[in-house]
Amino acid sequence: MHGLLPKKSLPEKDVPALAPSAELGYSLAVIWLGLPPAKPFPPLRQEDTVAIELPAVRILIVDDDRAICDYMQTLLERDGYQVKTLSDPTQVEAEIRSGGYHLLILDLMMPHLDGIEVLKRIREIDTDLAVVIFTGYPNLESAVASMKLDAVDYIKKPFNVDEFREVLARVMRKKGLARTPEEQLHKVIGDTIRNLRKDKDLTLKQMSRRTGLSVSLLSQIERAESSASISSLYKIALALESRIQDLFGQY
Repeated sequence: MHGLLPKKSLPEKDVPALAPSAELGYSLAVIWLGLPPAKPFPPLRQEDTVAIELPAVRILIVDDDRAICDYMQTLLERDGYQVKTLSDPTQVEAEIRSGGYHLLILDLMMPHLDGIEVLKRIREIDTDLAVVIFTGYPNLESAVASMKLDAVDYIKKPFNVDEFREVLARVMRKKGLARTPEEQLHKVIGDTIRNLRKDKDLTLKQMSRRTGLSVSLLSQIERAESSASISSLYKIALALESRIQDLFGQY
């Protein structure tokens, strides 16, 4: 027929594998150009998927009320946390030294040692541990004292379970304790960038000049508070004299 392109043939080995969305267009090419039928798009095998195992978040609960300890432990373990409870506040220091905890939930009013004194002692051995104070006797003085010792929240008992979960989620984000694969990836990227930057003795201000990105954005990326674009990661990798894939750690 006048005006039609001459038919061409393509060797079988050169035929591409196509996703379903491309099959219609390729079918038209088969009709007009005489191409052999497309190979089916290979199914995803189980071994092709990567399971991301998130590190378990370890929580220590300290309250002299055994019933509250049991209730809190059941609640948090159902949410996937690893939980240990203590009813004796004098044992907290030794437990913190050996336990590798991410979060401490600490009652304020306890015999032998009150929560503020316990928190003072904890801060002498661990300045990064996230601490949530909860108490049935809230007052301004103890709230201020808790915040001065870097408690991340101060909760009144009895508490609403949903509100408590929101507090935990906020603590996880603030401390970089990721709870989803996406959040975990952001943390890995941030930690890797920070370590590479410090290895090269670069400040955030120097990185800002090298990349053209703001100090604020760079800081947010390192703290896993912002998701970096591919363009930003490319600029950061160049500034650190690294490959962009090196920023993803073991992913």
